[in-house]
Amino acid sequence: MNALETLTANDAVARLVDRDPTLFSADVDMRQPIMQRLGWTDLAEKAASRLPQVRTLASAMHAEGMRDVVLLGMGGSSLAALVMTEVMGPVADAPALHVLDTTSPLTVSTLLERLDPATTAFVLASKSGTTVEPLSLYAIFREWMDAALGRVAAGKRFVVVTDPGSELEKRRQKDIMRIALLAPPTVGGRFSALSLFGLAPAALCGLDVAALVSHAIEAEKTCHRPAEDNPGALLAAWIADALPAGRDKLTFVTSPRYAAFGLWIEQLVGESTGKDGKGIVPVLEDGRVPVSAYGPDRMLVVMREPDDSDRASFAEHAREAEVPTMEFVIDEPAAIGAEFVRWEFAVGLLGHLMGVNPFDEPNVAEAKSATNDVLSGAISAPPAQTDLDTIWTTMAGALADSPAPADIDAALAPLVRSLAPGDYLAVLAYLPYVEPFAAPLYDAAAEVSSAKRVPVCIELGPRYLHSTGQLHKGGPETGAFIMITTREHANVAIPGAPYTLAQLFRAQAEGDLVTLARHGRRVLRLDLPDDPAAVTRVAQSLARVARSDST
Repeated sequence: MNALETLTANDAVARLVDRDPTLFSADVDMRQPIMQRLGWTDLAEKAASRLPQVRTLASAMHAEGMRDVVLLGMGGSSLAALVMTEVMGPVADAPALHVLDTTSPLTVSTLLERLDPATTAFVLASKSGTTVEPLSLYAIFREWMDAALGRVAAGKRFVVVTDPGSELEKRRQKDIMRIALLAPPTVGGRFSALSLFGLAPAALCGLDVAALVSHAIEAEKTCHRPAEDNPGALLAAWIADALPAGRDKLTFVTSPRYAAFGLWIEQLVGESTGKDGKGIVPVLEDGRVPVSAYGPDRMLVVMREPDDSDRASFAEHAREAEVPTMEFVIDEPAAIGAEFVRWEFAVGLLGHLMGVNPFDEPNVAEAKSATNDVLSGAISAPPAQTDLDTIWTTMAGALADSPAPADIDAALAPLVRSLAPGDYLAVLAYLPYVEPFAAPLYDAAAEVSSAKRVPVCIELGPRYLHSTGQLHKGGPETGAFIMITTREHANVAIPGAPYTLAQLFRAQAEGDLVTLARHGRRVLRLDLPDDPAAVTRVAQSLARVARSDST
């Protein structure tokens, strides 16, 4: 029986729409938690009724002269809005959206220097209302706005998006923030694209969210159909049918306009499926890695604009090479709303087919706890073992017994040599979100992947902790990890906190290092000076070692 037949035989679509928790677990104790995460199956239809509220708010802020909107959120509270803005924006004469989902002091201080408090508004987004990153960022920006505008006027520039009754909703009243936009409590973060977590920031920046929701509603109707006529079910079955042959690396190649959609796919797929030793590894590529370098663990999704002949040709070459390939041609930017729905239904049904609960994320909480322990001094990260001309190296987990390296090439060699068919390499980069830092790593990733015939993922921290971080710890033991941190000179005080932003940023990396090591993963940490040239040096060394090892 193939996957589509299984979905039909198990009446999976109807049970999903009816919010039947037994579709995902026979454990009686799991039924209530699962039911509390199934409110997204009719979210598009309900979204239309929320649009007048956000349109009114957007009109008021535009009339008040807002030119910039800063979204303070992580994971499911930020990625959908980022996608909508990148795909459908920018809009002339509307505010620009800045998605701040990092604790990098340099990124934050740079934004503080660029913004004008007189024309800036903020969206503070957190489902639980307790997420450390947005609350820390709020404390920083609220003090900055209070100093410039006064407490009351500054409060009117902050909009909250959260669950009803959360600590953040209570804080909104205490801190006299403008309004709390409440999202359905039965929708988990990564399934919340069509809730106000995604729609409110997009609407504040002038995007045509009504058109996006219209496409989503039509897709939602089709995703309620029987499996054989259901785009979400067909996608889930296609992925599931590839897994028995070892094709668990879901490679995503897009037209440039849709590149940001891959970040949302990363979280949805990686965090939902990566647990119980199982998992599908999302791999985001730009087409530089040729199909000839793909191993037998790949399947490919191409999302492109109608006139993108390069991606169309790439998909054709993949089919000729017998790589399972699915191609989506998106006729207009607003149609991305339908893709949110298609993929949410696909991943929900995929959880049933794989035998995992796609709605929990146990190892995300594990990494958060480790961060808190590092900040409190309860635990410490493994110490640096060598200082290679200002680059400090630490081997941890399954690499802990590696000999001390004489240079950077020698430090990278044990990890690169360990890469075997079926593995993937993830570069966990705690770097500022600016081009000079990240660009060399993306160049190296394409070279390493081509040389070693393994997927290479560039994961920016701490963003990935709320995304593929679940897969890294809870998924299969096929990941190898290079963690890159920098000793940033920039720092920002967090009002009311016993630590600075730089300390938080570093603790998040070191907490994840400890957690990966506990799980016995192959981990190499490289701690660099605060200089893009050091990142370039590491990237060039990584590519060089990979080429040498493949000859």
